[in-house]
Amino acid sequence: MNQANASHVFLLDVDNTLLDNDRFSADLGAHLTREFGPAECDRYWAIYEQLRASLGYVDYFGALQHFRRENDTRPGVFTLSYWLLDYPFEQRLYAGALEAVEQLGKLGRAVILSDGDIVFQPHKIERAGIHGVVRGEVLIFVHKELALDAMQARYPASHYVMADDKPELLAKMKRRLGDRLTTVFVRQGHYALQANLAELQPQPDYTINAISELPALAAELVRATA
Repeated sequence: MNQANASHVFLLDVDNTLLDNDRFSADLGAHLTREFGPAECDRYWAIYEQLRASLGYVDYFGALQHFRRENDTRPGVFTLSYWLLDYPFEQRLYAGALEAVEQLGKLGRAVILSDGDIVFQPHKIERAGIHGVVRGEVLIFVHKELALDAMQARYPASHYVMADDKPELLAKMKRRLGDRLTTVFVRQGHYALQANLAELQPQPDYTINAISELPALAAELVRATA
């Protein structure tokens, strides 16, 4: 992987920033309900939340491993793994998402900075076509806001831009990097809709309503910080 300096590095979250992960979760819930019934669907999501609280990241396959323990003789338990692997994430990309990433790559270096498990998250990024459009420039951490030193060592730059649907995470990163980081809140997905920016410090530097708006903003930022 090329580690040469770039004047601007554009850091991009994945879930609910480049692709509609809420839609995926809804589809998974519908599949669980069809296969196992509402009570078992609720049990899966309870396991999912317990794992997220203990691990610090989302682990769909880990939740499935725990889900099967009480009854692993049902055929649907095993076919659920195929359902997850075959899910068409390329159809859940937000409008203009890949085109936006391509345009950012012309302004600087576009890098995926995501959190998640070590198996399903990279599979999702690959399946959606994101891995290819960033030419393999993908970082996945348990807590990406705590891995900024590793990110900077991998991608040294004079300025960073982070686009994410979670303004609380953007605030943590801004406190770490200060003026070297421009934060962009992408108002997509349920986390974004629930966010209370009035109580957040520091607030995002910019807010956009769709990822397709990012290239125009990025071009302005590059001109302003040149």
